[in-house]
Amino acid sequence: MQTNFSPEQLKDPAMQSSEKILRTCVHCGFCTATCPTYLLLGDELDSPRGRIYLIKEMFESGRPASPAVVKHIDRCLSCLSCMTTCPSGVHYMHLVDHARAYIEATHRRPWHDRVVREILARVLPYPKRFRAALYAAMAAKPLQGLLGSLPRVGNRLAAMLALAPARLPGPSPFAAPGVFPAQGERRGRIALLSGCAQPVLQPGFNAAAIRLLNRHGVEVVLPKGEGCCGALVHHMGREDEAHAFAKRNIDAWIAEMDGAGLDAIVITASGCGTTIKDYGFMFRNDPAYAEKARRVSEIAKDITEYLSALTLAAPVRETDLVVAYHSACSMQHGQQIREAPKKLLKQAGFIVKDVPEGHICCGSAGTYNILQPELASRLRARKVAHIESVRPDLIATGNIGCMTQIEKGTAIPIVHTVELLDWATGGPAPEALARAGLAGRVLSAPPAAAA
Repeated sequence: MQTNFSPEQLKDPAMQSSEKILRTCVHCGFCTATCPTYLLLGDELDSPRGRIYLIKEMFESGRPASPAVVKHIDRCLSCLSCMTTCPSGVHYMHLVDHARAYIEATHRRPWHDRVVREILARVLPYPKRFRAALYAAMAAKPLQGLLGSLPRVGNRLAAMLALAPARLPGPSPFAAPGVFPAQGERRGRIALLSGCAQPVLQPGFNAAAIRLLNRHGVEVVLPKGEGCCGALVHHMGREDEAHAFAKRNIDAWIAEMDGAGLDAIVITASGCGTTIKDYGFMFRNDPAYAEKARRVSEIAKDITEYLSALTLAAPVRETDLVVAYHSACSMQHGQQIREAPKKLLKQAGFIVKDVPEGHICCGSAGTYNILQPELASRLRARKVAHIESVRPDLIATGNIGCMTQIEKGTAIPIVHTVELLDWATGGPAPEALARAGLAGRVLSAPPAAAA
């Protein structure tokens, strides 16, 4: 694609990077076939190619983002399916991230949009605030229908209430900073991301990861000072806030790397993993953090990616449970991890089925199911229909956002991949399986390991 940036514009490193990405695009249109919003709306401007044209024009003009451009960029899920499809290697993720930061800096949104975005940015990345907000949402659930009828802001507030769980789990003994020693001979030492929303909604994910890793000789550390990875605000264009979260994590992990040492930084939420693996790019022009961020990104791994390099114990239970594996967009498109989770589940004794149209987003996409509830609901219905078509006993996934989105549309229990691997190799049954009466679906097991 031909570009027309002034020398003055190209003095900005971010604009330099985006100009290079724009020149990579050859207008082929392969991306339109796998873009969720184009599939739903059929509008070229709601496809990656269309958005690339809009971003190019916005950047070259140097003018503030227009409401029309903002509308189509906001509709993008950042699912990155287009990057998997693109034959030219267009790095759409970096381009749309820059566009969102540009929009945030140059465009004043309507008041109701600003209010909702401010609430999300001030609550979701902070576990204590998020927990308090969820208790309030649980109490306000009866008002969901009333809120949905309010103009402008109502549908988003109703979406927040709809996504709130019916109950919250209690604090996990695996949540506080500290070291969880390996059992037997130590084979590795890793830092595990605690995160922000996940430890409030599903603390059992990291608990299962710690148990599983410890049993296989891996020491796990939860560093003091670590928290939200910054992804939630990063994808809202709030660059300074995202970088502040990232720097805090980088400092915490570098202290461990330079101290007792780390083999990897392991993440159980693939949405966070995609962002952490991109820290090196995010801080490439920061003299104080460029090298530290690069070191962090180089050893960041999804939990299934790390487990694939270990030799896991043989399953202690034989089961006939059929698992529909939902690959989060951040897993399959953002990190290009596709086969490892399914291979691990099969080795653990589960019958694994692929989901038709598995490359299309479920509609979660961070805060998308709150900011774009209508489109997100349509994508969820599409995803659930495909999952249910393979008639699974349960659903496995590796991302808390996908789980929260999908479980609102189906009665099929949904669990994290690592929970199943932990259970199969000697850990407790995932709570969702126990509630659904599936924990007893064991064909054989040694007495000491019975479910």
